[in-house]
Amino acid sequence: MSVQIVSLFLFAIAGAITPGPNNMISAGSGAAFGFRRTLPQIWGVAVGFTVMVIAVGLGLGAVFTALPFLHWALKLAGAAYLLFLAWKIANAGGPAGGTALEKPFTLLQSALFQWVNPKAWTIALSIVPAFTTIGGDLVTEVVVIAVVCGIVTLPALALWAGFGVMLARAFSEPRQQRLVNRAMGALVAASLVMLFL
Repeated sequence: MSVQIVSLFLFAIAGAITPGPNNMISAGSGAAFGFRRTLPQIWGVAVGFTVMVIAVGLGLGAVFTALPFLHWALKLAGAAYLLFLAWKIANAGGPAGGTALEKPFTLLQSALFQWVNPKAWTIALSIVPAFTTIGGDLVTEVVVIAVVCGIVTLPALALWAGFGVMLARAFSEPRQQRLVNRAMGALVAASLVMLFL
């Protein structure tokens, strides 16, 4: 069991730390608004993804297996929304606020975003079957998986937000901040490529 838990943590860490929409949004928010104002976004991702893993583990994943076109439609909807977010981040101002992105994402917005985030779906649909056992206590196993995912999400996104803050501090002139925000927006948009590979 301890080997299984270690493997679960390693899988969850790899999913949480690798570039993807949540990470790019945390970095962009950190750059545009600072670390403290990005915390609700970080907590929202952790809560939303934990709930998603539980939902997938308790049967929602079977819907995508039975109706694969729904997964494809969700990917397209998520991609469109990510492009919209990328545009807003690219056009945000500095830590004091911006023109296109007036305020950072709330906990609820970030939690709900998980439901259209293709990377979150991919990880949830992969991690549940990988770490549940035939004949095991499904509910307990799913809850453990979800809690581990939630736990590792927090420091992973905090690192990305901190990276964004460091970029904003290193490039503190308004023109430089606009360039940082455009780079962060471009990275959010670029994260779409990984979702369709």
